[in-house]
Amino acid sequence: MTLLTEAIAFAAGAHDGVTRKGSRVPYIVHPMETVAIAASITDDEEVLAAAALHDVMEDCGVSEQALGERFGARVAALVAYDSQTQTGDPCQSWNERKREAVRRIARGGRDAKIIALCDKLSNMRAIHRDYLRDGEALFFRFHQHDKQRHAWYYKSCVALLQGELGESEAWRELAALVDSVFGCVACTEPLMTAAMADGEEEACAI
Repeated sequence: MTLLTEAIAFAAGAHDGVTRKGSRVPYIVHPMETVAIAASITDDEEVLAAAALHDVMEDCGVSEQALGERFGARVAALVAYDSQTQTGDPCQSWNERKREAVRRIARGGRDAKIIALCDKLSNMRAIHRDYLRDGEALFFRFHQHDKQRHAWYYKSCVALLQGELGESEAWRELAALVDSVFGCVACTEPLMTAAMADGEEEACAI
């Protein structure tokens, strides 16, 4: 069994029985879509494996140590870098987690940015599809109901990923979808930039 096949099987087991928020779609569809998008950018099997596994720490409680023992230190580090920790009030936690997430995107290396881009594009495909059907009511399925906060997050992601991956079809699709859903929405604060993140902490080499 290849590393990628094993990672896909592990992710399928970890997410078994879970559905995407507000739908009946099995959750595993999201990491599989993330892998498919990543494969359009890289053929690095460890990066593709990390794409398949990118939510198992955050959503399923799998430890970085457990991933490292099974898939290797690089895969585990990439998954850990993409994972967010939720504590306390969900809405407040959302703001803090997303702010830290965009900082991590800014500081991350190319491999971490590939996983972030593919994850965000998969999410934006679902948001765009459901927004066309449900309109503004869509945002009430999330912990954070404020569309302006989502606009800030996704617009920041687009801006931070452009430098490294702006020539990819995946980035262009992400930018177009974000513009379609959030283009006219005013953000609640300035978009995060690489310079802002670099001022807080040195770039990560992952």
